[in-house]
Amino acid sequence: MEVIQKVGKRKRAIAIVILKKGEGEIVVNNKPITEYFGRDDLVKYIKMPFEVVESKGKFNVKAVVRGGGLSGQAGAMRLGIAKCLVEVNPEWRHLLKQEKMLTRDPREKERRKYGRAKARKSFQWTKR
Repeated sequence: MEVIQKVGKRKRAIAIVILKKGEGEIVVNNKPITEYFGRDDLVKYIKMPFEVVESKGKFNVKAVVRGGGLSGQAGAMRLGIAKCLVEVNPEWRHLLKQEKMLTRDPREKERRKYGRAKARKSFQWTKR
């Protein structure tokens, strides 16, 4: 195993994840993961695939993330990491699939319609 590269997507975010053997260092857009995301829950969410396959601290991750917000980017990274881990060891596919880490979250923001304030919200109605 040299270098594995996969793409993860969620909402409007796209993450290009590069996985290689190492000591568990995760770098996002040339910054450490805790500095880039700043929230412990998102960092934990991203590291979940490693915990499921019990390979914490065995791989280095370098990711380039674009678009969306922080939670969408975290979801995209998690999907990319899970795809990379399946490439490393196909036996892990079953474990990751059980935890629903190999499924792209299909939810997107609904488009705004004319005559409405947002996608479904109406303008305030006044009687007089």
